[in-house]
Parts: sequence; structure tokens; C-alpha cells
Amino acid sequence: MNKLKIGITGQPGFVGTHLYNYLGLQTNVERIPFKDEYFESEETLNNFVKQCDVIVHLAAMNRHPDPQVIYETNINLVKKLIKACETTESTPHILFSSSTQEERDNLYGKSKYEGRKLLEAWAFRNNAKFTGLIIPNVFGPFGRPYYNSFIATFCYQLTHGEQPKIDVDGTVKLIYVGELVQEIFAHIVAMSSKKQGVAVVEEVRVKYTSERKVSETLNLLEGFKKNYFEKGIIPDLNDPFERNLFNTFVTYIDFETFFPFYLTKHTDDRGSFVELIKLNSGGQVSFSTTKSGITRGNHFHTRKAERFAVIKGKARIQLRRIGTEKILSFELDGENPSFVDMPIWYTHNITNIGEEDLYTIFWINEHYNPEDGDTFFKPVNCNE
Repeated sequence: MNKLKIGITGQPGFVGTHLYNYLGLQTNVERIPFKDEYFESEETLNNFVKQCDVIVHLAAMNRHPDPQVIYETNINLVKKLIKACETTESTPHILFSSSTQEERDNLYGKSKYEGRKLLEAWAFRNNAKFTGLIIPNVFGPFGRPYYNSFIATFCYQLTHGEQPKIDVDGTVKLIYVGELVQEIFAHIVAMSSKKQGVAVVEEVRVKYTSERKVSETLNLLEGFKKNYFEKGIIPDLNDPFERNLFNTFVTYIDFETFFPFYLTKHTDDRGSFVELIKLNSGGQVSFSTTKSGITRGNHFHTRKAERFAVIKGKARIQLRRIGTEKILSFELDGENPSFVDMPIWYTHNITNIGEEDLYTIFWINEHYNPEDGDTFFKPVNCNE
């Protein structure tokens, strides 16, 4: 079976990054790389369009002091994409990211509605496939504070010594970015089975998966700061929304200064006692011994929180966010018990850098099952 060639305009953005990484885990997909500057060159954009079976159009401006600039920018991006398709006589399945703000009286919502209608008309003219996705508020790891969502802003403020303020305490319909990209891919797969050369146009109202007041969300995040950020306590992660919110919050921490998190060691004539973890959630605790010079890990998780605590010997723990080159490196010593947590979408490993056996305790917030599709192997020094 031929692989679907999928390109994403706005690939470096919040949703684009998550979708690109998610597609990289699929065996039936070839990702066609995209850079924002492609829109500045007709030749480059034409070449990109010709390569794609599917284009997910995410590129857009969300905020600007002048709303007219937002409107004109977003409409022009749609028109450039349409022109490239018609110039090259290409008819990829285009998926367009619109917003529930279509229903509001603002120029951003107007740009989304009119952009969607322009692409619908293109599909009918050219017997192509088009999916217009009307998406609720999206949150998740690596969103830009003051830009992508109020949750990104709150997470950044709480982990950087600032105090969030609520302007309007409304109820917000939300979807986690991991849930959104799975739904996008499901529509790609479903449309790929439909007959070619016939116009197929669909309007999809993506369902929100949680609904929370702004103040309720902030209270949860403040609890994460008080308990996890300041005390290392893991919150209750049984509720899917709260687990996704916690995984989001953790990614805004400055890991270089936060880890390793040193634990209190109590010593008397019997020996020593160290409390490794306090948690309001279940999970699995395990331990390992590692011989000198050996490295464990070199994988990443897409939803599970994990903690490594060194209790004997010397270790180097390395992390690298998928899709980036920067490697974070921490040295831990069992003489000063400490831990490092592994955020989702960070490939990680642990190496025994001492001469004696290394003793490590592991906690993961779900019972570990190597076949559940959460763990993906990727060496820390491999930039993918």
C-alpha cells in the first residue's frame, strides 16, 4: 500500500508540531516538510503542493493589534494555497482548521469562515476533497503563552513567578491537542477511501472533550504549582482532563533549573530513610540495577508521566524534546537522593556513570504495558 503523503502548513506552530509528530508515528504516512517561508515563493509553494496527497492548512494569524491585519493575512494565505493548487493542477485533500469563533462578530472569526468557504468553492470547481474543521479551544504541551490559549498563559505564569489574572470567568469548551490530532488523522484516513475525481466537501464540528470555567482550571493549575512544583507531589491523574492539564503544566517548567529535585534524607544509627514520592494517583513503581557504563531508555511517551529516582550510585539522565536538538543533562548521586521527571514527548535515557551498580526507582502514572502504543524508541542524540 502506498503511503499517504501529508503536508502541514503551519507545521512549526502549536497544533502543527503535535500533528507532525503524531503522523511520524504512523506506518502508512510520509510527511512532506513545510516551512512558513514557502508562502513567500510561488515556486516553492507550488513544489510543496505537487508532492502532497493531503494538505492540512493550519497556517494562520491568531493575534495582532490590528484585527484587519489578521483578516487580510488569513485570507491571503488561503488564496495563495488555492492558486498553487490550480496552477499545478493539483487536487490534494485539503483540511482547513477553522474555529468556533466563526460565530462571533470579529475579524478573526470572519477570516476563518470566509477562508473555509473559499476552499469549499475550490473543491467543487476542481472535483477535489475538502474537510472544514470547526475546532473548539485547544490546549496542550508547548502552546505559546499569550497567544494559543489561556491555559498556556496560566501555565507559563505559574512556573515563572507570575500571578495569573482572570479577565472573564466564563465556561470554556476545550479539546486536548492530542485528541485533536487523532481526530484530524481519522478524517484523513476516512476521506482517503473515497472515490477520486469527485468533489467531496464536508463540514466537521469537532466535539469538545471537556468544559471548564476559567477559575476552575486556574484552581487546578495553582494546586499543581503548590503540590508538584513546590513539593514534588503527584496529583490525582485519574480524570482524563486533569491528567492532560498536568502533562501540559509540566512542560512549562524550566527543567534546567528545576531538576534534579533533591529529596530529604533522614539518617540515624539504623541507616537512612528517604521519601521518594507522594501521590494522589495510582500507577506502577519499580526498581532496577544497572551495571557501570550501561544506558537504559532512549524512548519517549505520548501520555504517561514518569519519575526516575537514583538511590545508590551515580547516574546521568538526558532528555530531548522530540523535534528539537537541545539535550538536557543531569547528574544524580545516591548519596544525595534526587529525581528527574520525564515529560511527555521528551525522549530520555539514564546511564550509570559510576563504577558500582546503579540503583534506580521508577514511577509511572499508569501500569506499564509495552504493547499499548504509548512508548516509542528514539535515542536522545537522534533529532527527530
